[in-house]
Amino acid sequence: MTHAYTPGLRISEKTKISSRRTLPLLGDVLVKEGDVLKAEDVVAVTHLPGKVHVTNAVNRLGIQPKDLMDYMLKKEGDLVQKNEPIAETKPWIKMMKSVLQSPITGTIETISTVTGQILLREPPRPIEVYSYIDGTVTEVMEKEGVMVETVGAFVQGIFGVGGETVGELVMAVDSPNDVVTADKIHSEYKGKIIVGGAFIEFNTIEKAKNIGVRGIIVGGFNDEDLKKLLGYDLGVAITGTEEIGITLIITEGFGHIQMAQRTFDLLKSREGAKASINGATQIRAGVVRPEIIIPLSTQTTGKEDVAVADRGMEIGDPVRVIRMPYFGKIGKIKALPFSPQLIETEATVRILEVEFTDGTSAVIPRTNIEMIEM
Repeated sequence: MTHAYTPGLRISEKTKISSRRTLPLLGDVLVKEGDVLKAEDVVAVTHLPGKVHVTNAVNRLGIQPKDLMDYMLKKEGDLVQKNEPIAETKPWIKMMKSVLQSPITGTIETISTVTGQILLREPPRPIEVYSYIDGTVTEVMEKEGVMVETVGAFVQGIFGVGGETVGELVMAVDSPNDVVTADKIHSEYKGKIIVGGAFIEFNTIEKAKNIGVRGIIVGGFNDEDLKKLLGYDLGVAITGTEEIGITLIITEGFGHIQMAQRTFDLLKSREGAKASINGATQIRAGVVRPEIIIPLSTQTTGKEDVAVADRGMEIGDPVRVIRMPYFGKIGKIKALPFSPQLIETEATVRILEVEFTDGTSAVIPRTNIEMIEM
């Protein structure tokens, strides 16, 4: 049977999802294999070293570097408070005394009698890694992190901004072609993730942020409004670290584009469920797509077979076209030719043949297809 890489986006009603939760530096793992976690549970902690501040003590005190230790009130390793005296001169006339105060609250790390400088370090900053999804710990990486696994719905978007967040899924519109206007954003959406239709305006996102909405999932968005939302022009780097107070996931593209009916129906069927979303996107090598994960409750997961998210394409698989001229049409794979073929644009690419629900069929580049996992 012919297999191929899985291009485009993934949509699955029920699949096994694994999430690697790791620390930026070695630290402490707080859970063990087999533990059942909530998305909000902390799985590992570490501390990032504080920022270093350099003070030119000899210039401030008017002394020689070799004599610095004679004027110090503190020693290496001592804790200090901001504006606390750490060194002073001892003149005969007290009015001529010079006092060096600590510019920060932290620790004296180094006192140099060669350069005459004092290095102070701010307190270490604690870093906590959360589970992000409701699931079970399947692997513990000592001092690094864990693997958390769950079974649930999985949807990838085209583009997103904002990092990981968790909240209850609510529908803000009735149709995948509806526009999310400001009057559809209500105060009861605070702390929740709302699902829109074909488009959302910048002022609507601002209202949602002010209310305290955690995330928005919508078909389309104006690319000119992206700079307003971020406050700067977005380059080619990975997104997801933006501190904009909300996570935005676009499922279709820029402009007024109806959310795929399949995606809309799937999200609507899970209204009221806890969802974990991440807007991180990278379109260069090592593609990263924004994701929506909706774990099934432990009462409903059972031991039934679930889809495998990274399975290749096979004849008969349901797919959706994500490029014109067949954009949005749903069908099944009719043929998977192995060799690349010449298409109308005169490019030679790998293709497949799709049979649509109306009985017609078309030859389409594989990069213009997304799988719909049943």
